[in-house]
Amino acid sequence: MKASSRIACICSAVAALGVQGASAQTALKLEGACESLVVAGKDVSAQCGPVLTNGVARNRTTFDFATKDGQVISFSGNGAQQEATEETDPLQPINVVSESKAGSDVGAPVLAIGACRFSTPEPGRTSIACEAKTADGKIYSGTFVTAAKAAHAAPTR
Repeated sequence: MKASSRIACICSAVAALGVQGASAQTALKLEGACESLVVAGKDVSAQCGPVLTNGVARNRTTFDFATKDGQVISFSGNGAQQEATEETDPLQPINVVSESKAGSDVGAPVLAIGACRFSTPEPGRTSIACEAKTADGKIYSGTFVTAAKAAHAAPTR
């Protein structure tokens, strides 16, 4: 599989994690460790949970970081704009962030400028790092690490 195809599959899979409800075309749940989470400039890393959701719906890719108290911080961008800065370093431009509180609807999306970078999944450490800044200067960022495992024997061609 070409590197660009692997990246597209990975980004689609990671993007699918953040989409909730019936509108999700693809959703992926990653388990691991949240190394950092900043919401509107406030460090909430201690509350960050062990799951990252990546969703793809229509042309949007979403990365959702969840806190232990049920808050979800979403980084979203147009999946068609995804690029590879290096063969192993895909980049998803981000133009929207949103927050939701436990038991409530997703907050209004806020326009932002940023990106999510993630390493191509392979056996070992795989990380997803997102950062975005809103027009009023608020910073949102998160870093999540998961242990990628080797796939079971794939069919030969």
